[in-house]
Amino acid sequence: MEKVYQFLVWASVFFYWLLIAGVTIRVVLKRRALGVSIAWLMIIYIIPIVGVILYLLFGELNLGRKRADRARAMFAPYGKWLETVNECEAHRPQHLSFLARPVHDLCLRRAGIPALAGNQLTLFNETADILRNITQDIKEAEQSINMVFYIWHPGGHADDVAKAVCDAAKRGVTVRILLDSAGSKTFFRSHWPDAMRKAGVELIEALAVSPARMFLRRLDIRQHRKIVIIDNKTGYTGSMNLVDPRFFKQNAGVGQWVDIMVKAEGPSVPILNSIFAWDWEVETGLRYLPDLPQCSLIEEHRHANHSVQVAPSGPGMPDGIIQQVLMLAIHQAKKSLTITTPYLVPSESLLSALQTTAQRGVTVNIIIPAKNDSLMVEWASRSFFNELLRAGINIYRFNGGLLHTKSVMVDDKFCLIGTVNLDMRSLWLNFELTLCVDDPEFCADLVSLQNAYMADSSLVDKTEWSRRSVFNRPIEQFFYMFSPLL
Repeated sequence: MEKVYQFLVWASVFFYWLLIAGVTIRVVLKRRALGVSIAWLMIIYIIPIVGVILYLLFGELNLGRKRADRARAMFAPYGKWLETVNECEAHRPQHLSFLARPVHDLCLRRAGIPALAGNQLTLFNETADILRNITQDIKEAEQSINMVFYIWHPGGHADDVAKAVCDAAKRGVTVRILLDSAGSKTFFRSHWPDAMRKAGVELIEALAVSPARMFLRRLDIRQHRKIVIIDNKTGYTGSMNLVDPRFFKQNAGVGQWVDIMVKAEGPSVPILNSIFAWDWEVETGLRYLPDLPQCSLIEEHRHANHSVQVAPSGPGMPDGIIQQVLMLAIHQAKKSLTITTPYLVPSESLLSALQTTAQRGVTVNIIIPAKNDSLMVEWASRSFFNELLRAGINIYRFNGGLLHTKSVMVDDKFCLIGTVNLDMRSLWLNFELTLCVDDPEFCADLVSLQNAYMADSSLVDKTEWSRRSVFNRPIEQFFYMFSPLL
């Protein structure tokens, strides 16, 4: 009997070694960023068995067989649609600024998406105004309303949008709404889903979180885009979820969320609509491609030579394209670079790009909230302060609430604005969207807003930061080790 026990013990040890060795080899062969691989190996070795299970659940970009097959099948028809857009008169690469041209060339070659001119953009930074404008445009919709959001939270002006959506469906407007399952869980528990479906709204719960399928699809891939398209003519996108901040996370102790949205009218709206159509088909298998942009661009149009580049990212789309867009924008800066982000956990390459940009004499400002709704991200962000401050980067901590705006301004002339946080989840995992805007008038409005943010912020002093409590430093370093996974 004793020999049987010995055999079982040695067999268990061998099996455990084989398991660890197999997962280790798999981590290394994935050839991801070195920090990501090291972080996963630490988890696997420090937490026996559990670490392996965590890796199998969350370690690889697995969208699921059905969705992955749909995404592959979509490349050809969407590619043909975009090729037709390339012939649009609003595609004027010869008029792009030197800041915008590299981003355009990248997005065109890797995703087939051209920058289009002739758009009218409006920047909204008051959440009540954003929701009122969306509601009014929905009330005026004649043919279709397409919406995708990470979070829809009932209450306040968000309910006005929901009522307007129901009314639109009842009068015959085609309404499609795609909401992330995890982000909008409160909404799906409310009365609104039943009310919408009874009104005729096509409401889909995207990326449903199901423990029964945890080993078939990575459960923490999230639909993080925020898009509203009305009649294929008017579009909204930006950082704001469909929430009224007065009714959202009031107990988090971070103040009201501060956001922006961009209203777009012009040839770029059908491009935004095609991104919604992509997400809709990935989730439902139902294909509908929007009408092509109306390209009767008049030379005297106020924005005839000012372009908008739509840059989407996510599973099934070109790998790492959002990080590449960010890197191009950062390295193009000659005078100034200002970034707003709620979550500052940069990848190794982004951190190096920011440091290099500051060290070559560019004024680099990073604006983040003074208080964050994620404790892990808060500590991980602090772990980067020393390196950023030593490079001469200005870090502003916003005091007016949870600054949720995601924007990058280059030399006050070219900007990125959308849903992307400076963390690994946005850069490599979630479905995201960025507008790259080559329009001096719009950029001037964003510069004014960023200056207002800085005026309501506290600048982190390098000397004072070095005197922070010694008890904070090991906590920062602990979360730094796992920052590639946040």
